Amino acid sequence: MAEQNYGFDTLKVRAGYEPKDHNYAVSVPIYQTTSFELGDTDRAGRLFSFSEFGYLYTRVGNPTVTVLEQRVAALDGAESAIAVGSGMAAITYTLFNVAEGGGRILTTSQVYGGTFDSFKKIYPYFNVEIDQVEDLDNLEEWSSAIKPDTKAIFVETISNPNASIADIEALAIIAHKHDIPLIVDNTFATPYLLNPIKYGADIVIYSATKALNGHGNAIVGLILESGKFNWANGKFPQFTAPQYLFRDGDGRERSFLETFGPAAFTMRVRINYLAYFGAALSPFDAYLTLIGLETLSERVQKQVSNAEKIIKYLETKEEVAWIKHPATEKSKYKVLAQKYLPKGAGAIFTFGLKATVKQINTFIDSIKIFGYHANVGDARSLIINAPKTTHGELTPEEQIIAGIPPETIRLSIGLEDVKDLIADLEQAFENTFKKD
Repeated sequence: MAEQNYGFDTLKVRAGYEPKDHNYAVSVPIYQTTSFELGDTDRAGRLFSFSEFGYLYTRVGNPTVTVLEQRVAALDGAESAIAVGSGMAAITYTLFNVAEGGGRILTTSQVYGGTFDSFKKIYPYFNVEIDQVEDLDNLEEWSSAIKPDTKAIFVETISNPNASIADIEALAIIAHKHDIPLIVDNTFATPYLLNPIKYGADIVIYSATKALNGHGNAIVGLILESGKFNWANGKFPQFTAPQYLFRDGDGRERSFLETFGPAAFTMRVRINYLAYFGAALSPFDAYLTLIGLETLSERVQKQVSNAEKIIKYLETKEEVAWIKHPATEKSKYKVLAQKYLPKGAGAIFTFGLKATVKQINTFIDSIKIFGYHANVGDARSLIINAPKTTHGELTPEEQIIAGIPPETIRLSIGLEDVKDLIADLEQAFENTFKKD
């Protein structure tokens, strides 16, 4: 459908699905099966050598999951996509795929706490080193931090939890100057608010658990590739090395790049990492995510509007020390937000209370509408004390570097009546800071 130049809202409902190929089912069927008939021995040979594309085993491919992959790829303008069992699996598979065998990933401390912690606890044991720039906004620091064995730059387009905005186009220029890809986690923005590939990103990652699905009922990850990066530039031999599995009709071994062309990155994730590390996405969870995608624009649009109204309300509260979101009056990300996110910079942000730990706990415990749990991007509004939970793996020193002081509270704004949400916050302020 992308070839027809359909609009975003048409693609989010229809891309990647042709009813006549699925017994004319109006809704995408759930192919709840472990494996698929091979037909005959000749066809089996073609399938297992990738001379013919088809379904073998749901761990590596399933028709319901394929529709999700193709639909999100269409929304992002990507060449190819692969869905996996979680956002963390998407990050891990992506970074291992690009730096496997040894190399460095250049990133920043302004990322999700689980991502930050995995960089410390997991990657070094796989001979992948992590370098972090101190200042996300300092492009010279990014340039000078790249080393001969740096394999990629990795950032979140809108950071978790402080909604900092990465200068994607500038970072892509830096990365490409050094023949490495720019990898971005676009979870908070979704393709509705931002298309990173348009600005030079090579790989896009989603925790579709969040706003892409939007209903808090499935754990889902996605990896997309632009199809434009040159994996044959000499820095990534894993894509150009001959593979016995990909023999042609004459028995000649072919590489991932020769076999799959502009989809080489995601196919290598599928054949190596998804197949053997096994974080497969279930067909039912893919189906739930497809249903969520159908209302992506409407949901995110209202969530952004609600968030901006709540930010204005919080700016009037003397108990609030600071707010971090591009919609605030004093945000340093206003220019970047206007460039990359003209429809809004997301519905997730942080603020700090002028309060003791006890008062912060009282504030959260006083909330009646906001849910107190670790998800974001939900249809329901959520609140959490990030330093103790989502970023609790970071040491106090690391939290300060990441811009997450002890008084930080993260809000994810949902679809409720914004007046009710503001009233809920107001009664929590009154209960926490009531005068005796």
